[in-house]
Amino acid sequence: MPGKIRDRGISIGTLPVGAKNCITDVADVCVGHMTIDEALTQDGAYACTGVTAILPHKGNLFQQKVTGASYVLNGFGKTTGLIQVNELGVIEAPIMLTNTFGVPAVTQGALQYMLDMNHDIGQTTGTINIIVGECNDSYLNSIRACSVTPEHAIEAIRIATNDVAQEGAIGAGKGMMCFGYKGGIGSSSRIVHYETITYTIGCMVLSNFGQSTEFLAQRYVGTSVSPQSTIPPTDGSIIIVLATDAPLSSRQLTRVIKRCGIGLGRTGSHFSHGSGDIVIGFTTAHYIPHISNQLVETRTQLREDHPIMNQLFTAAAEATEEAILNSLSQAITTVGRDGHKVEAYPFFEK
Repeated sequence: MPGKIRDRGISIGTLPVGAKNCITDVADVCVGHMTIDEALTQDGAYACTGVTAILPHKGNLFQQKVTGASYVLNGFGKTTGLIQVNELGVIEAPIMLTNTFGVPAVTQGALQYMLDMNHDIGQTTGTINIIVGECNDSYLNSIRACSVTPEHAIEAIRIATNDVAQEGAIGAGKGMMCFGYKGGIGSSSRIVHYETITYTIGCMVLSNFGQSTEFLAQRYVGTSVSPQSTIPPTDGSIIIVLATDAPLSSRQLTRVIKRCGIGLGRTGSHFSHGSGDIVIGFTTAHYIPHISNQLVETRTQLREDHPIMNQLFTAAAEATEEAILNSLSQAITTVGRDGHKVEAYPFFEK
């Protein structure tokens, strides 16, 4: 049965995990999934895909933005919205995940959701920046059918909750693979303490990368040889979303999310040529109003050389590594287009 790796006796790192061991350990963060799993025709076409929505908070994100940042480990990807995130340092819409050809439909759905909530957008105020990340699920999913619709994206946002998020072959992760086995959605969290101060780091990944020969099985399952997958090798991709309640500037947040690459590398990835390895981060420590008459804004942020920054770096690396393993551990054997079958990772099946 699926379960997190800690349910299997495997612990990652030294920092404590949150109560849910999930990105939703960061207060107010919500996650919603819409999964598409259905035969399309009699000739083997199959929709094995979906949408995942990550909301920094459940309120009006356009009116109450959060500080954000992104970082590209390897840029073989088709995301939307990250240029403006890095220019202005804010996120003002849900972070959406889907398959490569689903990006236009999911962008449209998220846009429509936000337009319905904010009638001033494009009328009395500016436009809105929609963020969508993607991975290629075409081994299991008939990707050319473009089965993801704007309505799927809207529903994923609408049903998002702060509960423990589902993981594995769910939502955008339905058709994804990791190290030649079934991957998809994974999540983990870390708690950082300093005297009386406590901060949370939460991570969610959409894992779709790596060959079975690259997976460092000896780090986790006590064997020097990882089982070899029969799936044709591909470079694949991963989208990593990091949330925190630590008061960070966009620049500081960029420093923290860069360390997600350490967690990815610990699993065996070397950021392949054809892999879109992209990190998106945000902090809920303060909301940024869309409209203000103030000339000066005052925000609190951590001192750069304070020891707690190193703990946040550690937390980002550990939570990313464990989230990737949870995406493997929580996934189930899945059959998709043309009878293609991707097995659950053998050491995580029981």
